[in-house]
Amino acid sequence: MIKKIIYTTSLLSVLIHGQAQIKWPAVTPVTKPWTRWWWLGSAVDPKNLTANMQQYAEVGLGGLEITPIYGVAGYENKFVDYLSPQWMQLLTHTLNEAKRLNMQIDMATGSGWPFGGGPLIGDADACKDFVYKTWAVKAGETIKEPIAFEQQPYLNAIGNTLADLKNTFPNTSTAPAILKEAQQIKDADKLVEPVYANKNLQALAIDQLKYKKNLPLQVIMAYGDNNQTIDLTSKVDRSGKLTWTAPAGNWTVYALFMGWHGKMVERAAPGAEGNAIDHFSEAAIKKYLSRFDTAFVGNDLSHLRGFFNDSYEVDDARGQSNYTPGFFDEFKRRRGYDLKLYLPQLLAKQRDETSLRVLFDYRQTMADLLLEKFTVPWHNWAQAKGKIVRNQSHGSPANILDCYGVVDIPETEGTELLRFKFAASAAHILNKQLASAEAATWLNEHFKSNLGDVKNVIDKYFIGGVNHIVYHGTSYSPMNDPWPGWLFYAAVHFQPIHPFWKDFGTLNNYVTRCQSFLQSGKPDNDILLYFPFSDHNSEPGRDLLHHYDGMKGFEQTDFNKVAEDMLQKGYAFDFISDKQLEKVTAIGSLLHTPGGNYRTIVLANTKYLPLATLEKLVTLAKYGAKIIVYKNMPGGVPGFGQLETRQKHFTDITATLKFVSEGALQKATVGKGAFIKGEDLSALLTAASVNAEPMYGLGLQCIRRNISGGHYYFISNASTTAVSKWVPLNRKAASAILFDPMQEQSGIARTRIVNGVTEVFVQLQPGESCVLQTSNTILKGNAYRYYTPAGTASEIKGKWTLRFMIGGPDLPKTTTLTRLGSWTDVPEPMVKEFSGTAQYSIEFPKPAGTAPAYVLDLGKVAWSAEVVLNGKNLGTLLGPVYRVTIPASLLKADNELYINVTNGMTNRILDLEKQGVAWKKFYNVNFPSRLAENRGADGVFTAAKWEYETSGLLGPVTIAPLK
Repeated sequence: MIKKIIYTTSLLSVLIHGQAQIKWPAVTPVTKPWTRWWWLGSAVDPKNLTANMQQYAEVGLGGLEITPIYGVAGYENKFVDYLSPQWMQLLTHTLNEAKRLNMQIDMATGSGWPFGGGPLIGDADACKDFVYKTWAVKAGETIKEPIAFEQQPYLNAIGNTLADLKNTFPNTSTAPAILKEAQQIKDADKLVEPVYANKNLQALAIDQLKYKKNLPLQVIMAYGDNNQTIDLTSKVDRSGKLTWTAPAGNWTVYALFMGWHGKMVERAAPGAEGNAIDHFSEAAIKKYLSRFDTAFVGNDLSHLRGFFNDSYEVDDARGQSNYTPGFFDEFKRRRGYDLKLYLPQLLAKQRDETSLRVLFDYRQTMADLLLEKFTVPWHNWAQAKGKIVRNQSHGSPANILDCYGVVDIPETEGTELLRFKFAASAAHILNKQLASAEAATWLNEHFKSNLGDVKNVIDKYFIGGVNHIVYHGTSYSPMNDPWPGWLFYAAVHFQPIHPFWKDFGTLNNYVTRCQSFLQSGKPDNDILLYFPFSDHNSEPGRDLLHHYDGMKGFEQTDFNKVAEDMLQKGYAFDFISDKQLEKVTAIGSLLHTPGGNYRTIVLANTKYLPLATLEKLVTLAKYGAKIIVYKNMPGGVPGFGQLETRQKHFTDITATLKFVSEGALQKATVGKGAFIKGEDLSALLTAASVNAEPMYGLGLQCIRRNISGGHYYFISNASTTAVSKWVPLNRKAASAILFDPMQEQSGIARTRIVNGVTEVFVQLQPGESCVLQTSNTILKGNAYRYYTPAGTASEIKGKWTLRFMIGGPDLPKTTTLTRLGSWTDVPEPMVKEFSGTAQYSIEFPKPAGTAPAYVLDLGKVAWSAEVVLNGKNLGTLLGPVYRVTIPASLLKADNELYINVTNGMTNRILDLEKQGVAWKKFYNVNFPSRLAENRGADGVFTAAKWEYETSGLLGPVTIAPLK
């Protein structure tokens, strides 16, 4: 085939059109990365707050999220009760310092997690569950035993064990006594009620607590073998005596009681310990938030940006919080029938269709309540104060897309791209500028993650639609605290005492530059992939409620298969819920949402579809939309209420869709649009005029955003192969600008059109990324500099001077190397345990011949490297490829090369372990390991069995000419 190639932007056209300024977007505190800022024990003071914040600002952090948490042993006299007047003074000081440093502040609306709980939350507002009893009764019989249920005591604490104390707190006077007293409480019977009346709650670290008590009866129903039902609730007196004799037939009696789930605020700060709230009760959230209203009076919070909520995390304890007072009335109002008449179906061990439909209605009601009685009131409360909210909706029994949809900044976490897309989709569809991420949580075991690892996961967040990074995280630590200071129990540790802090600014500048593009413009995705919430909520499960978090629960579904397939092939898509679909309109063949336009909606072999959703899809098709049906049309409506009427209407509508074969596909024309059905996803998308980004076939990944007159592309090379080739785009352009956000280089890209497809020349090493700004018109400016090899590489050999610059526990003496390798292998004292930065220096002659530039390749490095040539800083390299381009003008006849290599915390931590130094000194969870093999006999993390970690410049270091 003959290719028609048109070069639209070349060096010649640049010279013809002259020069123009190529602009990077403006930098703001929000374009910079943020970090979660743990206040351990809230034992903070103004002097150290200021000192900490100055360190954070200096490395390019734009904002902090304050999350108070459990305390540090030995600092009990510095603990500050949460939301006390003193605590508010410290918050005010922090806000003033943030303003001075041009930073912004969010605060968690609570301490630890789950959101909501503490001293104000008594039985009425605490999270609930239900239990039940059944009796089989024949005609003429009565139930003689009291209708009662005694909740048995249960205590689950996650604090330190008494056996740990001597090793954990050898140098403190108060902590062992406090913890010893706490450890004597082995069960709930030894705790007074309410829980916040107990002493030493920091030491107790209670995760879940149930007191021994009689539970209030909610309803008692009799079900006969001829489908009779009798409500017996009014026939039970205060003593539990039931006055009822069974009429003719065989009867099963169900008595349902309201219990207390017992979940406590986990990892709570001093003064914040207590019951978790009932997330299905608006009265509970209002009661909880009233504590903030009281604390805020008289304090200036004008520089507080907003409030944060971590993921649901109520049901990570034993059992589920699955009930709330007034539930039966809410159910009847929402579902149109009385659930009390169907308790046998709701609680059935073996599920039939009716039982599953009743179960669906129960789950849908709980989902509605979480959204409407918790998330919405919280957002309204913040909005009334002029603040925004950032919310992690995942992990809850609600439709997480809808919960993400009603907040200002949806936030995700983890490492899976499809998980990210739930938060990002809500932001994209509903026109929210920001989608955030709790970033880099538990990437690896403690002290094992480097900045290159963090960059890798951040690039995945960007590809997944995130544009507001919040690191997880940074602990406030007094400046004079012995190394390693105060640490949170989960890695990665973004602490100023971490050796990689020296190079942290390089990563932060990269994130800032990327986010300055990704926060601009509008999302540009083509496909709305319908989220089959009703399908999963109609499936049986181990527990009554399903919880939603990414693709959990959908692993074996076509919904997951289609999403993975589109992700791998480069189709740009977002997830959409039934509620969000209500906001979609059709403008010709385009689907318009508040956040932008899409080309089609995909139903991935969906089984159940709410009637309103089917009606909406048909309406959209009538106006021109193309609706893709992968495999099969939905067969009916979910749920039990008014089933016959709803199902008939559903069937009548689907009967009007007359599918006609068109090759391998089937098409049902509806007005100006159509439903298109088939089993070949690519063919279906082609029929809907949707194409993938072809660069995915080259091993690249990308995300697009619409801007005036063109697009922004963020492109990542997540493969292990370098790319240096023409990259085709799915959007047409006349020219483009390439931005290298790591090296802060930019220029007009080489662009051409091949058979109508725009192609841009891109060079990316594995792990590298770039931003591409395309334009519908010819752009002017300096050309982007591309380089290709012009000869063989030669190794820089000779005597290297190794000088240890900063770090500890001590600085080893300077030495000379004739061969590069890990500094832990150098035969000098203190090198193995050294964590910090060491400088490798050498002199070398200019390579023979001439070239416009050279590439310096450092080979292997552990972990990061700053390169200085003849006094000129060429940048800091984070890996996995350690290469830097040297303009020929920087080379002299004889050259001085300095490579400053920084390792991690591992070796110094290992040294502390070998010495038996007590650095793990934290209440509550103290310091758990991520991996079981790193857990000591006391259950706490240990590095004692580790080997010293390879560190330094491993090489070989080579230099090669470029052209």
